[in-house]
Amino acid sequence: MLLAQPIFLSRNFPTLNNNHRNSRTSLQLHNPPEVRVSPQRTPIIASSGCFGCFVKPLDVRTKKATLGAFLKKKKGGVHICHSLKEESEVGGNSNNPRDWTTSILLFLLWAALMYYVFFLTPNQTPSRDTYFLKKLLNLKGDDGFRMNEVLVSLWYLMGLWPLVYSMLLLPTGRSSKNIIPVWPFLILSCFGGAYALFPYFVLWKPPAPPVEETQLKTWPLNFLESKVTATISLAAGVAIITYAGLAGQDVWKEFYQYFRESKFIHIMSIDFIILSTFAPFWVYNDMTARKRSDKGSWLLPLSLIPFLGPGLYLLLRPSLSTVAISQTPVEPE
Repeated sequence: MLLAQPIFLSRNFPTLNNNHRNSRTSLQLHNPPEVRVSPQRTPIIASSGCFGCFVKPLDVRTKKATLGAFLKKKKGGVHICHSLKEESEVGGNSNNPRDWTTSILLFLLWAALMYYVFFLTPNQTPSRDTYFLKKLLNLKGDDGFRMNEVLVSLWYLMGLWPLVYSMLLLPTGRSSKNIIPVWPFLILSCFGGAYALFPYFVLWKPPAPPVEETQLKTWPLNFLESKVTATISLAAGVAIITYAGLAGQDVWKEFYQYFRESKFIHIMSIDFIILSTFAPFWVYNDMTARKRSDKGSWLLPLSLIPFLGPGLYLLLRPSLSTVAISQTPVEPE
């Protein structure tokens, strides 16, 4: 049974009475001693959650080895639960100015890419592009024409990429304090692919805001964190890539000819390359947020494999609730 009364602890732990340092923890369970909070320090409220013990900072920037203590009453004794956090910014305002170098470089890359897409891509077969688009959208009946297998596979893979990026960016790829929401860009990526996601890459500001356990049980996080979703997306990707890989050499030559002549196929192929190029970074970001960078480091090189690598990582990554529980050990007195 947890203490009914919350305990306010100051982050200035050295100011506590030195008489209690060498003695064992001695606290009155019914009347806990009052610890004054320094007016110039932001208090940390030790509260209990579903994870057993949880220290929640209120708009603070934690330093190295910030120690939060939570008292837990069990069988007439007192247990102290420690939460050791590494140096990171949690829900607070950073006093350091933001380095815009990477954002500027990404913006210039996106601008150059859009210029190429609108003005430099080949456009020799606009009528055939319209025909292909109608066939792929099933807006045209069976007229005896056999679509290129590689083109069909690429089309369906592009439909799976927004799901993969949604699973990578929600919630660990969100921008700080939700200043720039990620969901509009993910929705637009269903139609614009990497060209619609690029502006978010430019504006993205880590770290991601904290996630409550209740949010993991609601839509869309419960769907995106589900192993069933990861299994279905990976299985679909394997089937589609196998279908394209079994195509003959003549089919691949035909696709390459389409790539050189068709604006539609040219833009879609570049879109696939961009999504495959940026996926390893977001895999690493998600891996770091889940404290998996050491045990799961072997998955990072595999993420370089287009679609299959990120899909395999999404299947094997630990859930956020498991990570939260593993970071809150209970140490008896």
